[in-house]
Amino acid sequence: MSRHYLDHASTSPPRPEVVAAVRDWFEQGVAADPGRVHTEGRMVRAVVEEARETIAAFLGTRPRQVVLTSGGTEAVNAAVFGATALAPGAPVVLSDVEHSAVRESSQRAGAVEIVEVDGEGRLRVDALEHTLARLAAAGTPAGLVHCQLANHEVGTCQPVADALQLAHAHGALVHVDACAAGGHVPLDLDRLGADLVSVSAHKMGGPPGAGALVVRRGLRVDPLLVGGDQERARRAGLEDVPAVVGFAAAAAALDSGDRLQAEAMDARRRTDAVVAAACGVEGVRQVGSSDDRLPHVVCFVVDGVEAEGVVLGLDQAGVAVHSGSSCSSESLAPSAVLEAMKVDAARSLRVSVGWSTTDDDVDAFAAALPSVVGRLRALGA
Repeated sequence: MSRHYLDHASTSPPRPEVVAAVRDWFEQGVAADPGRVHTEGRMVRAVVEEARETIAAFLGTRPRQVVLTSGGTEAVNAAVFGATALAPGAPVVLSDVEHSAVRESSQRAGAVEIVEVDGEGRLRVDALEHTLARLAAAGTPAGLVHCQLANHEVGTCQPVADALQLAHAHGALVHVDACAAGGHVPLDLDRLGADLVSVSAHKMGGPPGAGALVVRRGLRVDPLLVGGDQERARRAGLEDVPAVVGFAAAAAALDSGDRLQAEAMDARRRTDAVVAAACGVEGVRQVGSSDDRLPHVVCFVVDGVEAEGVVLGLDQAGVAVHSGSSCSSESLAPSAVLEAMKVDAARSLRVSVGWSTTDDDVDAFAAALPSVVGRLRALGA
């Protein structure tokens, strides 16, 4: 049986350019610490800095603002640690649709204020404005505001520009989680104007174990990881050179010609086809924004059946998808994102496409879903 992978929002297979670049590095690269002054060290340093330049150009920022990390989770934790250290005890403001790395690192840092979202999972700007004003009036102004670029479960794009304007007007720093969006929509981080932005390589067809924290020019934050002066003393530890090389290869591939735009158009066409097929099944409806969303992610609720059964049934048919159900994830708790949207996570289904998705993959999903849902409903009748 052929397999059809439709879970790119969790992780996307490494692109051929990435595999080739990492393989070439292992076969031809120099084994040396890029922090050393000998010839070998300087050679590796040049590779790292060239990769940083490529990544920065793709993200629309300056190389000096890019701190290389082990992935999006580390970048998020570093952003929270650094920002909250600048304003000890100041509340952190966020919504429950933020990624668990954002929510949990903020909760560990101190007081957290939760802002409501609408039925599509979009941060309510009026609620954010009210929260910031209330905190300021109480003499406890916010120190950090989170606003993801787009949601990782339902794809809804967030009002980042409005959140930035409000937060900066109240003197708060802003962190934008762009891990779900990076590589799927154009990024111009200097123009965006966020103080801190986290990105991940593996969700755009780069290698796992690579990411970056982009720090606004002029902002100085304490490092999360200490014990060395790597990354200009902003992140200790020997650089993972193969991962950095692979990250740069993914960025270069997407930055060539109109590749990102072409892939986004293909992704939107395919997820539109997924929506049409899924919502053609009785009792299946899309959640999140149908229009203002990431091109590659869609989410549904399937009435009358548990998500785990649908995920397993599709898997038996050769189709891999994801669910916010606690039975279909590492966590024992259902998706906080869907709960914030007042959606039953136990019946949710997320389908996401990527650079390697074909029309056959979508066709396989469309063919399998009705029979899987029908069989499960019959069993429960």
